[in-house]
Parts: sequence; structure tokens; C-alpha cells
Amino acid sequence: MTMEYKKNVPAKVNLLFQKRLVDAAFISSIKAKKYKYARVGIIAKKEVLSVLVIPNDEQKNDKESATSNILASLLDLKGEVLIGDKALKYYLSGEPATDLAKLWNDKYKLPFVFALLSYHKHTKQIKQIEKVFSKTRVKIPQYILKNASKRTAISEKDILNYLKKISYTLDAKAAKGLKKFYQLTA
Repeated sequence: MTMEYKKNVPAKVNLLFQKRLVDAAFISSIKAKKYKYARVGIIAKKEVLSVLVIPNDEQKNDKESATSNILASLLDLKGEVLIGDKALKYYLSGEPATDLAKLWNDKYKLPFVFALLSYHKHTKQIKQIEKVFSKTRVKIPQYILKNASKRTAISEKDILNYLKKISYTLDAKAAKGLKKFYQLTA
């Protein structure tokens, strides 16, 4: 199978997938509910550091996210939702913020699934990716780590620490967390 790699914010990836401009993608878990998905995702076992709500007088959603905005609402948090690099930078600044994955875990004792590898076709190939991916320890080549650090102005050490918070296998406990999220949003 020939693959083309595309990177974008979750909201744009969701749209490309929904319009069938890509056959498979990591899409927001709230959007993945109505599609086929592999047992591979972006999962926070406890805290995640890159999905936050910061104190604010008014509710402000992050236009790049679908799942995180809904999660903040479910957890009854008021403030500004931040995701990704900007959230990680904010977290590292030491300013007050609430980590949504940590609050979810504190409340339900379950991991939170932010995204799932969803697909329209190529089921056999996706299942093969799922099988290999779940047995592979993810390693980041030094040149990618250095480029990410330069691009984001986040130290390599902080990036590696953040990546330790992420799991990629939708195991039984993560599936239970996903099911709970879907029940609460029904």
C-alpha cells in the first residue's frame, strides 16, 4: 500500500477524512464514533500536558479541536481550551491550567482517547498496521526531535517527557474510557 503523509490540526484532518480526501487518518475520537477504526489511537493514561483549560472569564473553545472542547464541557470546566504545542508551552510556563486528561482520569479512573486511526477502506492493510504498531516501541529519530524542538521552541527533554504521557494502543482499559466518553456524549 502506498501512503502519503499529511499533517494538520485535528479539525482539518477530521474534515479531510469526512470528505474522503484521505482513506485513513488519526481523527478526533468524537468524530471516529461513526467510522471504522483500528485499535490504535492517541491516548493519555493519566495527564497529557497538551490539552488544557486555562482560567478565563468567558468560555473559549479551541477551533483546532473537536474532542477537547466537548471534554471540557463534560468536565464542567470554564475557560479557554488549548491543545497541541501552544498548550504544552503554556503548561511548561507554570501558569495555572487544568489538564483535561488528568481531570478525566481523576474522575473516572480511565485513560482518555483523544484520537483514533479511522479508515474508509484498505481494512486488511489497516489491520496489519494495527498489529505491527501495537508491538512496536515508538522511537523518535534525533533529527526529528531536534527539528521539532527548533520549530516549537520546546526543549528536546520536554518533548520526550510529553511523549512518555502518550500511549498508542487502544487496550481494554482505554476502550472502556472511550466507551464512557461516548456514553456521556450520547
